[in-house]
Amino acid sequence: MDQYIGKLLDNRYEILELVGTGGMAKVYKARCHRLNRLVAIKILREDLSQDAEFRRRFHDESQAVAMLSHPNIVAVYDVSRSSELEYIVMELIDGITLKQYMQKKGNKLNWREALHFITQIIKALGHAHSRGIIHRDIKPHNVMVLRDGSVKVADFGIARVASGGHSTLTQEALGSVHYISPEQARGSHIDARSDLYSAGVVLYEMITGRLPFEGDTPVSVAIQHINSIPLSPRELDSSIPEALEAITMKAMAPNPDNRYLSADDMLADLEEFRKNPSINFDYSASEFDPEEVIEDDRTQIRTVSTGSGRSVGERRYQEDYSQGRGYEDSYPSVSRRSRRSRQEEDYPQRWEDEEDDYPRRGPVWPVFLAAAAVLLFVGLVVYFLVNTIFPGMFAPMETTSVPDLVGKVYEEVKGDTELLGRFTLVEGETVADEAEPGTIIDQDPKAENKVGDTITEITVTISGGPKVIPMPELDGKDYSSASRELRELGLKPVAPPEYQYNDTIPEGYIISYTPLKGVELPPGTEVHMVVSKGPAEEEIPMPDLVGMTADLARSTLDMYGLTEGRFQPEYDDTVDEGKVVSQYPLKDTKVKKGTTVNVIISKGPDPATQTPDPGTDLDPSSDPSLVTRVISVSLSGHSGTVNVRVLMDGSQVYSQDWDANMNMAVDVPIRGKAEMGTKELAIYIDGVLSHTDTVDFGS
Repeated sequence: MDQYIGKLLDNRYEILELVGTGGMAKVYKARCHRLNRLVAIKILREDLSQDAEFRRRFHDESQAVAMLSHPNIVAVYDVSRSSELEYIVMELIDGITLKQYMQKKGNKLNWREALHFITQIIKALGHAHSRGIIHRDIKPHNVMVLRDGSVKVADFGIARVASGGHSTLTQEALGSVHYISPEQARGSHIDARSDLYSAGVVLYEMITGRLPFEGDTPVSVAIQHINSIPLSPRELDSSIPEALEAITMKAMAPNPDNRYLSADDMLADLEEFRKNPSINFDYSASEFDPEEVIEDDRTQIRTVSTGSGRSVGERRYQEDYSQGRGYEDSYPSVSRRSRRSRQEEDYPQRWEDEEDDYPRRGPVWPVFLAAAAVLLFVGLVVYFLVNTIFPGMFAPMETTSVPDLVGKVYEEVKGDTELLGRFTLVEGETVADEAEPGTIIDQDPKAENKVGDTITEITVTISGGPKVIPMPELDGKDYSSASRELRELGLKPVAPPEYQYNDTIPEGYIISYTPLKGVELPPGTEVHMVVSKGPAEEEIPMPDLVGMTADLARSTLDMYGLTEGRFQPEYDDTVDEGKVVSQYPLKDTKVKKGTTVNVIISKGPDPATQTPDPGTDLDPSSDPSLVTRVISVSLSGHSGTVNVRVLMDGSQVYSQDWDANMNMAVDVPIRGKAEMGTKELAIYIDGVLSHTDTVDFGS
């Protein structure tokens, strides 16, 4: 078991599982207990942690990536450095590499999909370049494709702050030789245009389904980047738009001066192409020729037999780098040769004039004769060695085609000697995949590759089946916390949840959920939760208080668990003094316990309105001075049967029930004498003061 799994780093990050291994570091899935989220942690490999140079490079990486903040670049959350351990905390990406995505799609993508991906990659590079950072290892393996179709550029493992100087061909670059720029292959100075070349190779691979250069060795591929031009995309697939081909080939121009000057320039062409796929960029074909390295227009690599199965150029190239020299140091440059040639052309007479100043030499045939004898002797020795002592040393290297194992079941083929031939299987990683558990989903070396007899093992990656997530226990958790935990695990809480009353579980906490605890679920599974609304609130019919005394009304409210509101005294000609005239809410209305109830208590008839003959003072026919005024009372906002009651000078002058559903407003007649002049009226609806109004009896 890995030594870090289960450990808690800095009392904060709990290491959960190993998710990947790179050239310099291992990447783990971890949980940040401080922020309660899943993260990825990159830890420097133990065998490199003792090397001061690797520690410096690892620290430089963390500092470089920490400078970046872009939606298409994997974010860095934290950096830690100590004498024992160095690690970087990054966002955990839920997705697959662009290389894996291409393999799932049969290696070739629709050009529209390729445009979608390369545009995001160039945006990420543009951001990094604006911060002075060159990635130096752009390839599909370092681009993550998320579930929503967006991409994030990852693994700035050999990125560094662009500070000038030259860089030799590192081991990491050799591992990515199919995507390196010519200047990287030569060990020359590199800049942002090197990343654009690599991005062009990625685009080429996406739209054609193949790499621009292939070879048996990394060195042979690197030399092709320097000296060769790949087939144009449309030669491989005529359906590829001409403009997209032009963008691809300009990005891959061997001479950096013929490429895009910046990521923004390339992005501008991609945007123009997206808007108008039939656009013509009219780039010159000469821009795509390899830059001159030696005196010929293009380097000629002759495959003279050398006894190792490699060309002279390959051997010379590899020897140069094994001795720490760059490609440009291995061959005279154009400028030096051209300069010498020009000098000889400019001064032919000088050599002719000086020829007579030296004594003439004797016959040269003895020298040629001696040289011929030496060469003959050496040739005989070589012939003898080749045909007797080392008969097989200079013979062409025998190669074997690697069998295709992808899609086969590991247990079924590991002992199949007929299929494997001289190869043996090495069980590599087991990863989550849609394929059936135990199925081989990747192999190294790849199928159909031609390999020498020194390679006898095939390392295979095996499917562990689709990723599953054990359903967590949600009992005792509130809805907010449970939803957050489910989303972090990759599950989907159904929103809104179902709410139910519960007498024992507090409001907002989980009553039940499905699927049940421990069930293994695929990512994105919906989880249904039932959330408590707390104890149910009982509703009771409103008791009838009208006609009760004030004390009896209070006792009744207390008995029903209702709250006493306003007990407002008012004059009333129809209800005895001290008794309830009206109430709100009205009787039989469904109310919850604790509801506030307002009532009006009668003060008896208003003395000011009483006359010796009360039966005639309100009769218009018996008193010509009695007039009637009509006011309008709005019932807007009310429903059902409501009581409209009007008071004048504290005495009730009108009371009647109305159906608010049928009447938006009602006309209320008010009687009075002309000498009363203007009076203020208080209008109550269901016992609650709605508004006041005035009426003028004198007009």
